[in-house]
Amino acid sequence: MARAMLDYTKTVLNKVSFDASLFCKEVQKAAQRLLPHELEELHQFILSIVQQNPELNQCLIYLKT
Repeated sequence: MARAMLDYTKTVLNKVSFDASLFCKEVQKAAQRLLPHELEELHQFILSIVQQNPELNQCLIYLKT
């Protein structure tokens, strides 16, 4: 089930990547719900999104990796 939550989180983040404030809110939610090893994978995923949308870089502060 946890893997499904990670996949769902990635889907949501892709959909809200047009708005930095929404993106940050979803990153905050994910940081509370996901397991530590999933947060590491999410961090890598977010870095790939940030390369395309540099304004989303500010949201990385919510991940404690």
